[in-house]
Amino acid sequence: MLTYSEVKELSAISGDENYFVSLYLNVNPVTNPKGDYLIHFKNMLKQTLDNLDKKTGKSVKEDLERIEAFIKDNKRGFKKGVSVISSAPRGIWKDFHVSLPVKNELVIDSTPYVKPLLALLDNYQRCMVLLVDKETARVFIIQLGEMQEYIELSTPDIPGKHKKGGWFSLQQKRFERHIDYHVSLHIRDVVKVLDDFFQKEAINSLIIGGPEEAIVKTKDILPKAICKKVIATFHAEIMMPEKDVLEKALEIAGEAEKKKEADTVSELITKAMKKDMAVIGLEDVLDNLQAGKVMMLVFLKDLRTGGSRCLNCDFLTVKSVKTCPYCEGELEEVRFLIDFAAQKAVEQGMQIEVITESDELARAGGIGAFLRY
Repeated sequence: MLTYSEVKELSAISGDENYFVSLYLNVNPVTNPKGDYLIHFKNMLKQTLDNLDKKTGKSVKEDLERIEAFIKDNKRGFKKGVSVISSAPRGIWKDFHVSLPVKNELVIDSTPYVKPLLALLDNYQRCMVLLVDKETARVFIIQLGEMQEYIELSTPDIPGKHKKGGWFSLQQKRFERHIDYHVSLHIRDVVKVLDDFFQKEAINSLIIGGPEEAIVKTKDILPKAICKKVIATFHAEIMMPEKDVLEKALEIAGEAEKKKEADTVSELITKAMKKDMAVIGLEDVLDNLQAGKVMMLVFLKDLRTGGSRCLNCDFLTVKSVKTCPYCEGELEEVRFLIDFAAQKAVEQGMQIEVITESDELARAGGIGAFLRY
């Protein structure tokens, strides 16, 4: 499964005279019922090679041939999206299979093109789903559109109704309190498992499903740190089929991510307008990135622009200059300036928020940053 550490490792690779081929291909069988993705790949390949000089085309020939063979030979192992990053001269080959469609792209550059991977990791973060009732609990982990059932807990000896005599008066109330006591013990056991898991693993959000009473009891005794990560609850039967759990959870997580993105953009622009620890616009962002002031980089998923990069200190600029103003080093032209900015942010341990769509951010230049100071 794709992990942030792998993407960070790729982002840290510095450019040299060798090239990387980065492929993103939608292999979703629903939209490619006859294996049309191979045709799409060949069309991208032809278009890319037509725009390359002969020397560069020759240097990546081995990579392109290997990638084409990989696409032809591994169709049974495909899910919905596949990414390949290859550089034969540097001995690097990475392939990622994800259960989400990706936008078709083929990029040849001096460093790996990882912005789509960062977007996937940001928009589909690790989520836990808890299904709970008075006797049973099921815990699922979802990441990048894939789900795995982690554990099932059962407390089958919780007392039920009397088989004879009915429920009457004081006897009924005592028996109900007896049941509530056992249910509470069950819920506490469930919460203990959740607490242990959250302490050991990086979980970004929690969704709770089940009968209303069980959901309320669970939330009442959740530790505050975990309770803050609850993004939604929903009514569900405890033995809800896994595919339905995944579908419901992805729907909820998608809506939560949209709201989070909208809130982030709104806060960013408000703070930037007040000059309160935030900036918008590419040049201001790059200046603060160079100074190490950026706490979180925020940019539109499809934002692309060219610029220049210092070969010595990695200074980035949209301006056409030949000498670096920081170290007087030589600058080279780059086609994917935003990707170098994202790479720099990852290397410096900054947070990244990739915005799927926002007219508000687009009007502000498509990029901004929250500052440390």
